[in-house]
Amino acid sequence: MNGRMVGTGARWSWIWLTLLVVAGLVTAISANPVAAKVFNPETFTLKNGMQVVVIPNHRVPVVTQMIFYKVGAIDESPGQGGIAHLLEHLMFKGTKNHRPGEFSELVARNGGRENAFTSYDYTGYYQNVAKDRLELVMALEADRMTHLVLTDAQVTPERQVVLEERHMRIDNNPAAVLDERADAVLYLNHPYRRPLIGWEHEIKTLSAADVLDFYKHWYTPNNAILVVAGDITAAELRPLAEKYYGTIPAVAPKPHLIPQEPPQKTARRITLHDERVRQPSWQRSYVAPSYINGATEHAYPLQLLARILGDGATSRLYRSLVVENPLAVDAGAWYDPSKRGPSRLSLYASPRPGVSMDQIEAAMTAAVDAVLRDGVTEDEIKRVKTGMLADAVYARDSLGTGARVLGEALAIGLTVDDVEAWPERISAVTKAQVDAAARAVLDGGHSVTALLLADGPEDVKNGGEPAITGKQAAIR
Repeated sequence: MNGRMVGTGARWSWIWLTLLVVAGLVTAISANPVAAKVFNPETFTLKNGMQVVVIPNHRVPVVTQMIFYKVGAIDESPGQGGIAHLLEHLMFKGTKNHRPGEFSELVARNGGRENAFTSYDYTGYYQNVAKDRLELVMALEADRMTHLVLTDAQVTPERQVVLEERHMRIDNNPAAVLDERADAVLYLNHPYRRPLIGWEHEIKTLSAADVLDFYKHWYTPNNAILVVAGDITAAELRPLAEKYYGTIPAVAPKPHLIPQEPPQKTARRITLHDERVRQPSWQRSYVAPSYINGATEHAYPLQLLARILGDGATSRLYRSLVVENPLAVDAGAWYDPSKRGPSRLSLYASPRPGVSMDQIEAAMTAAVDAVLRDGVTEDEIKRVKTGMLADAVYARDSLGTGARVLGEALAIGLTVDDVEAWPERISAVTKAQVDAAARAVLDGGHSVTALLLADGPEDVKNGGEPAITGKQAAIR
């Protein structure tokens, strides 16, 4: 018993120490955001144009290697939806030098972990290994950057795997079906309106020749970013990067021909009825600027606005709809400015039993109207800034977080300085800027409202407006 009490006390001592350290760092960042940096990376560029970022973290002899290719689902040609994600799967199938599956076997045999992910804007691959195994995974990753071997005999079964993934994640999930259809309605012309995983009928047509053509155009060193985080420095990494990646020839870049989004001029409304729905939901989305697209001056203020409106139990929407006037079991908002194209700001709520969608919508509309009418408060600004700066402090503790944040930023067209200046830029946002961002984006006349309802005549009416209904409305 005594030993257990001592352990508990020691644990709480460490927790309090951690909290005090974080509080001190947040206070320091708030007081001097210009001096505050998030990851303090080292960078260099290989002769073939490949960008390299090193994030030293010497706590344990472990490293994370991540490769980001500046290509994603928005770069797919018409009729080839899902090819970026399918290629991600097929990158584990084998090369001229390694048989199918050997990549993963070697990583596991050497005590490592690895995976990959596809987004609309980039594709990434990573391995977590002991420092003395870094050279091995660099050799493996460099090999499959240029020596991938694919045949239809390999592509056909993996294509079926992707189709099953689509059925599981999308078709069998009414909320995901509605999200897919809502994207198709929200974006009028931009490729974000297409499913990241692809439409089923297009996935079925993808061949080995299609995938290899996509691979040869985009998987090149001059279209890639290498990020290594952990117990290493740039001086140690540079000779390895030059040995394994620097010898790969650059390829003439293929232009990113991305259709642009026209002005939004109408509100749209969609409803999905499905007998599998157990918890109805309401969501309203607005096209919003990102860091590099549209009215970019609003990107940082919108991050604060989304937090004020809907991040956690102290947010406006949660307090209003869940705590003070209990209409909903959950309510919130989200916004992500890390996009090559236009982003979105979304508000959502799930009603309590017996509460109609009309009541939810009226309450959400009132909350938005209050922001447009009166703006946010200085206290709200101060509170969310403190939380966001704390997030930046905590991000330093993870090898994977720093590598992923920097890789994603560079992949969409930002710079290392943009990432490192994030605390400074968030700290500098004013109430007037947040209010201006709210007025620029929260226009109900340009939004898409999406309702997810159980099947049957007892469902709440959707205001008498025409609905798009149907049973079929980041991916690893």
